Amino acid sequence: MIGKLQTNKVKYVVPLFDYIHSLDSLKLANKISKEQKKIKKRLKIFIQINIGGEEQKNGIEETDLDEFYKSCVNELGLDIIGLMCLPPNDDDSKKYFAKMKDLAQKINVKELSMGMSNDYLEASRHGATYLRIGSKIFGNRD
Repeated sequence: MIGKLQTNKVKYVVPLFDYIHSLDSLKLANKISKEQKKIKKRLKIFIQINIGGEEQKNGIEETDLDEFYKSCVNELGLDIIGLMCLPPNDDDSKKYFAKMKDLAQKINVKELSMGMSNDYLEASRHGATYLRIGSKIFGNRD
């Protein structure tokens, strides 16, 4: 699942999906953990980083990553496999992708979900393992 996940929707999402690309709070992490235990399923999860520090975007601050990651893995038993970001639209994404690669190495996760139709090549140069290429495939939104 890609996109903002509301806590009240977790009970519907956990049975349907194998991946969540947008873990952005401890409240959501707790809810996912409880739902996974109920149905004995373990999802692969990406922590969403608000890499540009933008108010309008979700994600945890990079300064909180280490503590957040440890809580998710050690206390809640989540399978955190990587990080996800949406860099600012009006800035050069290279520096954000490079920062994401460094953050992933610091917590020792292998996967990076970053890059969209307009910057996927640059994202792949910086180690992206998951790309979100919608408009290149389906066309621009109306």
